[in-house]
Amino acid sequence: MPNRLADATSPYLLQHAENPVDWWPWGVEAFEEARRRGVPVLLSVGYAACHWCHVMAHESFEDAGLAGYLNERFVAVKVDREERPDVDAVYMEAVQAATGQGGWPMTVFLTPDKEPFYFGTYFPPEPRHGMPSFRQVLEGVDAAWRDRRQEVGEVAGRIRADLAERAAVYSAGAHNPPGEADLHQALVTLSRDFDQARGGFGGAPKFPPAMVVEFLLRHHARTGSEAALEMAVRTGEAMARGGIHDQLGGGFARYAVDAGWVVPHFEKMLYDNALLLRAYLHLWRATGSALARRVALSTADFLLRELRTPEGAFASALDADSLDEETGQSAEGAYYVWEPGQLVDLLGPADAATAARLFTVTAAGTFEHGTSVLQLLSEPEDFAEYEAIRTRLLAARAARPAPARDDKVVAAWNGLAIAALAETGALLDRPDLVEAAEQAGDLLLAVHLTPDGRLLRTSRDGRAGANAGVLEDYADTAEGFLALYAVTGEAEWLQLAGGLLDTVLKHFTDESSGALYDTADDAEELIRRPQDPTDNATPSGWTAAAGALLTYAAYTGSGRHRTAAERALGVVGALAGRAPRFIGWGLAVAEALLDGPREVAVVGPAGHPATAALRRAALLGTAPGAVVAVGAPGETEVPLLADRPLVGGAPAAYVCRHFACDAPTTDPAALAERLGTAVG
Repeated sequence: MPNRLADATSPYLLQHAENPVDWWPWGVEAFEEARRRGVPVLLSVGYAACHWCHVMAHESFEDAGLAGYLNERFVAVKVDREERPDVDAVYMEAVQAATGQGGWPMTVFLTPDKEPFYFGTYFPPEPRHGMPSFRQVLEGVDAAWRDRRQEVGEVAGRIRADLAERAAVYSAGAHNPPGEADLHQALVTLSRDFDQARGGFGGAPKFPPAMVVEFLLRHHARTGSEAALEMAVRTGEAMARGGIHDQLGGGFARYAVDAGWVVPHFEKMLYDNALLLRAYLHLWRATGSALARRVALSTADFLLRELRTPEGAFASALDADSLDEETGQSAEGAYYVWEPGQLVDLLGPADAATAARLFTVTAAGTFEHGTSVLQLLSEPEDFAEYEAIRTRLLAARAARPAPARDDKVVAAWNGLAIAALAETGALLDRPDLVEAAEQAGDLLLAVHLTPDGRLLRTSRDGRAGANAGVLEDYADTAEGFLALYAVTGEAEWLQLAGGLLDTVLKHFTDESSGALYDTADDAEELIRRPQDPTDNATPSGWTAAAGALLTYAAYTGSGRHRTAAERALGVVGALAGRAPRFIGWGLAVAEALLDGPREVAVVGPAGHPATAALRRAALLGTAPGAVVAVGAPGETEVPLLADRPLVGGAPAAYVCRHFACDAPTTDPAALAERLGTAVG
């Protein structure tokens, strides 16, 4: 019989709807039930594409005997971290503070007052490698709850106080935005962490540093630093050639388990691919790299082919696991890996040898059971031959059992995808990508935006979920709408972004310090109001808001929005030299602030070739965070365009900072030179 998760919209929760565990969704009712029964709460947090979440579900949550014990002694609450990032953030901070590490599934035991007192992540069904079994954990927690209740309460109280103390750090007072010295120190620190041999930063596991690459490209554009450009280029090429990049279908896996980008953790997330699409597009814009251009286009095609929903938005993720046809069991990476014999069966001996050489498929393999993850360690000598082989392998792979898709639509991640697709479509002459970005924007407006201007975080099958949007939803959606305005010239997108950012200022901002909270002031009250400025897998809501506020101010001249951006960037100055890998987008926004950002107004009749040429030169500019507005003479709806006349009757471009402009130009080449354009 299905449990209480049967009516959920989250695919992750629905995966657990048939468990013998009597799961409750997060909500007041679950904690009231725990209080009524006098038992603790087991909080289990994960997401649909999480490999170890699936493992623990099969090993423990589908075990009827264990479920019976769990149901008798606890109230079990299941949370999709992608639906409720606020809940995840609060308790993950506690887990990391207590254990020094985190991850999913996250396993936390709470009092009926939502206070955590025991933590962990994955627990096996039997004791293993010094780790207790899940049953042992349950028994130990139950014994402590029954026999040492006062001690449990004291532990919970200390943890809650520690979380409150950590929160106070971010709200203690505003710092100045980072200056030249701060950003230079960030570069120096990054260079120390840079992997000279394999690209990227740090060791294994290695995550794609899309936001750090954006900072490096902007820093190079502003200062001319060759060291910054070299780190960006080498990291981009290493990832593109490694197994983390899907060499057949495009797109990137979540991370590499090794330091050389060879073996990925095979789940594919919308947010990673949106961020990497934009990073590779900007890498091409800065260098003209054919590889970066190819990766950008293949990643965009992956988004449209495999993550686009029937409603026109983008699904959250593809699973790491899929059915292995030989064993009949679900296995990580089964969809993606190859053996030499499979190549021979498909291509014949001659082409199989070529394919094995191109994609580094060996008898020894690079993954489990002698299979190989495809890599492309050097450029093909014959691109026609390469494309023919790649196309045949892709078609054959499509016949394999595919990984499951989490088709939940998350507002923030769709905002990131909208921005990336809109820019890619405009710069690489792919109007279909711009159209896809507009359709995703329309879906967010129709389904996620409420009549009072508030955002809902998720939807599925065109039906909105009940969870309120968090800061990153407002900020990233605004970022997407601002990109749509730059590309389409439709002022409605700019106005909609302004409405979202006004909500950020009203409901998410501490007026006394300028600090930002992850949840609105009228959101559900948790044991603390979550707040984290650091960039991890995605830009934090804090730094994303700073970027969108700065861009909006550049279009409108709004001092209120610019001041809010500057105050938000104060925390970036505090972290730039110490932890630049974890504030990459904040550093990129700071580069834009130091550069102005430059405001480009292109004035000319719509459809005029000279207007189009100036617009393209402006969009191709590498000046950090530059904004581009295009409109007809006499435009007043967008302040940046107001009072900008034609020059000698011809379309013209004005390059400004703080609405103070240089002499206009009618020459696209001269405009390109002013904006640092590297490609034509």
